[in-house]
Amino acid sequence: MLRPAPRHIVVAGAGMVAHRFVESLLSRADDAWRVTVVGEEPHAPYDRVALTSFFAGATDEDLALDAAVLADPRVRFLRGETVSRIDRTRREIRTAAGDRIGYDDLVLATGSYAARLALEGFDHTGCFVYRTLVDVAGLRTFVRSRSAALGRRLSGVVVGGGLLGLEAAGALQGMDVDCTVVQSGDRLMSAQLDPPGGAALRRLIEARGIAVRTESITTRVDADRSGAVRGLEFADGSWAAADVIVFTVGVRPRDELARRAELECHPRGGVVIDEHCRTSDPHILAVGEVASFEGACVGLVAPGYAMAEVAASRLLGGEGSFPGYDLSTKLKLSGVDVASFGDAFAATPGALDVVYADPVAGVYKKLVLSDDATTLLGGILVGDASAYGALRPLLGGALGADPAAYLLPEGGTEAPSGELPDAALVCSCNSVTAGTIRAAVHDEGCADVAAVKACTRAGSACGSCLTSVKKIVTTELARAGQSVSNALCEHFDLSRRELFDAVRVSGLRGFSAVIERFGRGRGCDICKPVLASILSTLVGEHVLAGENATLQDTNDHVMANLQKDGSYSVVPRIPGGEVTPEGLLAIGQVAKDFGLYTKITGGQRIDMFGARLEQLPAIWRRLVDAGFESGQAYGKSLRTVKSCVGSTWCRYGVQDAVGMAVRLELRYRGLRSPHKLKLGVSGCARECAEARGKDIGVIATEAGWNLYVGGNGGFTPRHAVLLAEGLDDGALLQAVDRFMMYYIFTADRLQRTAPWLEELEGGIDQLRRVIFEDGLGICADLDAAMARHIDSYEDEWAATLADPEKLRRFASFVNAPATPDPSLAYTAERGQPRPATAAERASESVLIAGTTLEVRR
Repeated sequence: MLRPAPRHIVVAGAGMVAHRFVESLLSRADDAWRVTVVGEEPHAPYDRVALTSFFAGATDEDLALDAAVLADPRVRFLRGETVSRIDRTRREIRTAAGDRIGYDDLVLATGSYAARLALEGFDHTGCFVYRTLVDVAGLRTFVRSRSAALGRRLSGVVVGGGLLGLEAAGALQGMDVDCTVVQSGDRLMSAQLDPPGGAALRRLIEARGIAVRTESITTRVDADRSGAVRGLEFADGSWAAADVIVFTVGVRPRDELARRAELECHPRGGVVIDEHCRTSDPHILAVGEVASFEGACVGLVAPGYAMAEVAASRLLGGEGSFPGYDLSTKLKLSGVDVASFGDAFAATPGALDVVYADPVAGVYKKLVLSDDATTLLGGILVGDASAYGALRPLLGGALGADPAAYLLPEGGTEAPSGELPDAALVCSCNSVTAGTIRAAVHDEGCADVAAVKACTRAGSACGSCLTSVKKIVTTELARAGQSVSNALCEHFDLSRRELFDAVRVSGLRGFSAVIERFGRGRGCDICKPVLASILSTLVGEHVLAGENATLQDTNDHVMANLQKDGSYSVVPRIPGGEVTPEGLLAIGQVAKDFGLYTKITGGQRIDMFGARLEQLPAIWRRLVDAGFESGQAYGKSLRTVKSCVGSTWCRYGVQDAVGMAVRLELRYRGLRSPHKLKLGVSGCARECAEARGKDIGVIATEAGWNLYVGGNGGFTPRHAVLLAEGLDDGALLQAVDRFMMYYIFTADRLQRTAPWLEELEGGIDQLRRVIFEDGLGICADLDAAMARHIDSYEDEWAATLADPEKLRRFASFVNAPATPDPSLAYTAERGQPRPATAAERASESVLIAGTTLEVRR
């Protein structure tokens, strides 16, 4: 095919899609081509997808896209200028400054603007939209100055509960603003999530301390005498106080330029394009959010990038057609994991749903399959979107395994380990296939994810595909006999073990300092909880102290486990399962007074369910006063030490199992680790405490204690392995100290002790050499680390109760802290309260939170 003669291309707009178009065009055009880019913003093109990171300290330079593209000598960039008119007859544009610029072809990449609600008070001081760097910079400046002027913490409202609204809420919360999200529909992210998924997301968002109000239509913004925002009015007559309001109610295509030029535009907005991205004028193309394809405009970057590639290819005489919109989305809010892709609502005729829900863990997952259950059509992942990277490339193809393999927690049905076909789309934002990534490794010499990212652009936009990219790169490098990187994530080239050592040696005490020295960027949901755990071990500060609070997983944010209905469970520590009658009475009275459901756990504790967020401090005040501590059932830490009664009561017992269990639990309480830790102590070989099914198991013999390590229950149960036998009390404690610390020092992220031991070079024999022979010369370090933990331990809930600032996060509604969440409703079953079903709620035969449930026996 003959290449067209060199041309002058004018691009109206300088956003992400315009930048991608210019980059793609120039990478294939000769030196005679010329490009003029006209952008109205005062900034060079920047990453709008990462806009929220501005509030985490990112600068304009951090967000800037590759400056080399517009610095190319073939490019003329008019920054801060606007195209005011298109003269199609003369093929020229006019700028607001009065300049005339001729073109051979014009590309409209004007994007969209934030929609404005037609309501009174929209323009009051303190009202913002969330679209550009100018918008977010103004928001940050206002919050800082307004908070200083009022001398208190601000209350904020985000109107709009979509993807952008939730990011805006996270930004406000990051600036210490009490935040409420107001959604007109019945659920958050209603364009991406079905009702159960929306309900699960709401619980996760509320667990972060962000209030949610659905089915609420804003009708007016009220201001004080100075014109500053003071609240909002709703259609039902209610009112909410607010010092700052952010509107994220959608976007509208900026098609006014096209309409004035009498190009064909869709009645609902947008410049109509064909599959080649051409408009009704053959010399004008449109790409990105301003383009209307098959009657729709979409505000996502991936379709815009695809259009940019098609437009560049067509102008250069190549092939390519826009395949249609890929609506896959992933929420980028720390601590909240959400993804939606493909036919998420099962609109395809005959489509089947496969659903997995774990209300205790706050997880909802759905896969949509073809009527023969073989082809993946779409899916929704809430609470755990780790499978998104593996599932998204399979969209439209054979799933290749039981769907449960992708839905069940780690350790359940094993997902297939087969490779993705070369044609599988791995990075939807940049249309990068598995074959392209493999070619980058083998043909371009890329030796790590960063190099592949630079070469192919895979993972350079939203980053949700990086797990899949890393897996392909690792496989191909291993196949080629090259070394493989164990980098924690894209922000750290170090593995968890290397990062632990780096923090330990450097003595750094905060996430910002660590990432500045050893990493890059602003961190992610992978590295932040890992650093939180590492810093907890090495520094020992409270999980909610300062910067630590922003690093924690969902449950750690409120030191309680989120349940299916949005309430929480409370689990006080009961060392060794031993509790006094007074302690039982105290727990019982608390459960009775607060209307909580009680159950004995498998770890010999008492779990109380149904606590509301604002009740947690009052409940724990009572428990702490009664002598209880946090059981840390919410954290990756020591959970329980289960025991039998041992020689104290049992006629078969040969050692004091309860006494040793209590010693162990009090010794290791509060110890954060790569994954949860469970222990067991049995007083004889009959093994009533099931110690060999625990990470650490202790079994009594006449000769002393036998120590077993590396066991666990769950989906993939493993028996613990004998590490040592005949130990006295002191030797046992020292061995457990060293085993725990060696595991914490060296294990990978979210790795239980069983797989860690299996991967340990030299296995159980090497472990014995390390612990008992000091084979690595680190026993003194392990002993010292454990001694520091024991000496610095404090009960997290007792410390929280003594700190008014930490207590501020425990409110269901920031504007009415004592108001119960009205969505919580209960009924009685077997003499105890339980969450009401949908049918029971409809019958109105339930108890609403905040009233008293009378349980009749």
